[in-house]
Amino acid sequence: MKSRRAEMNRLLEENRTLKKALAVSKMDEAFFTEDDEKARDEKVKYYTGLRNWTLLQALYSVIFPCFTKADRELSPFQMLVLTLMRLRLHLPQQHLAYLFEISHTTVCETFQETIDLLYFHLAPSVHWPARHLLKHAVPHQFVEAFGSRVAVILDCFEIGTEEPSNLKAEPQTHSHYKQKHSVKYLIGLTPQGSVSYISNVGGHVSDKHLAEQCGILSKLLPGDLVLAGRGFNIGDEVGLMCAEVKTTGFTRGQARMDLKSAEETQQIAHLRVHVKRVVGLVRKKYKILQHTVPVSLLVPHESEEVSFIDKIVTVCCALSNMSPSESV
Repeated sequence: MKSRRAEMNRLLEENRTLKKALAVSKMDEAFFTEDDEKARDEKVKYYTGLRNWTLLQALYSVIFPCFTKADRELSPFQMLVLTLMRLRLHLPQQHLAYLFEISHTTVCETFQETIDLLYFHLAPSVHWPARHLLKHAVPHQFVEAFGSRVAVILDCFEIGTEEPSNLKAEPQTHSHYKQKHSVKYLIGLTPQGSVSYISNVGGHVSDKHLAEQCGILSKLLPGDLVLAGRGFNIGDEVGLMCAEVKTTGFTRGQARMDLKSAEETQQIAHLRVHVKRVVGLVRKKYKILQHTVPVSLLVPHESEEVSFIDKIVTVCCALSNMSPSESV
């Protein structure tokens, strides 16, 4: 009797071990739910960048109805996890192919399809808030410095690109100063730290030019205050919207900055550290934004207005908004 019970326990343990190994291979729901709550949430955060399992489930429930095909190699949940892992960890596509036991082609198709779905559903969450909602929750640091007028804090970041084969495209991405190819995005953040605006991809242009061309200035209302770095010399353009821009001081050619300007510059610089941190967290959390991207991702398809890299950047910003103030 004892030997039979021991054999049954051994078989049950072996069954649990095999199920666990199979879940790891499949990267399905069981892979995340086999652990206790804390370990499960840590696993979700590591692989997807989302705060916890509940948030991953909520995201899955939103996009699940849009996966229409039944004859897939991966389940809809696996497709979502694969895509989030690609954004979060920038795993090579061949690595993902081995991990999910699918072809390299299937990885590419899965990533593109799921990014399209995430962009469709999440892009609206990167939105310009109504003024009354924005003023209702302005952090005290901003109130003390500028009242409740701050509508947006502007910054830019770059993503490296491969060298284009088209010579006409090269000047649009090449920086003679940095001796590399890259594209630039303008990002706008609320005082609360959420992403309220992200531009489409821009070539290697100045911050001022990108701000003038991307459309963000049309969102300003009379009385709004914009905080920006010294590269955003857009006072006249912002003034046309009856708004105001304050930038960090630029003292080249000046003997001394007056006391009031110096104090204001210090306040702006201090508040922009908060913004730099948010931008840094988005890029650190989603490592795909730190790596060189193919030039083919910069060009929209014929039937679309945005490029695939625009979709990726927007999705990363939207996912970051889902976990505000989260560390990497």
